[in-house]
Amino acid sequence: MPSPTQHTGFGFEAEAEAFLSARGYRIVARNWRGGGGEVDRIGWDGEILCFVEVRSRKGAGHGRPAETVGKKKQQKVVRAALAFLCQEAKGRWPMVRFDVVAIVADEGRFELFQNAFDVGPGAY
Repeated sequence: MPSPTQHTGFGFEAEAEAFLSARGYRIVARNWRGGGGEVDRIGWDGEILCFVEVRSRKGAGHGRPAETVGKKKQQKVVRAALAFLCQEAKGRWPMVRFDVVAIVADEGRFELFQNAFDVGPGAY
């Protein structure tokens, strides 16, 4: 059973999905788990497969939501993305990108950071 925090997070993820869809993303997976990590949303932005992390804060006074996607979280998302590609891509890996949707709830503000991080040395 989801905790109250998880329940709130699921709501923000659904709002982020609507935000992405309005910008032309075609979502193909939600809360995909594998490789020791999870990706909140996976979707196509044109010909690019995007692995999207959703972060939210109640207010801006506690820091910007995108700042919470640190190296450790990036590594988990990258590992999950690799597992997804191994399972789903069937040897035809597309171009990929790692995006972040940041939500400041009390301001109703959504920000999309495309190519927020990449797979660098030691990323996984």
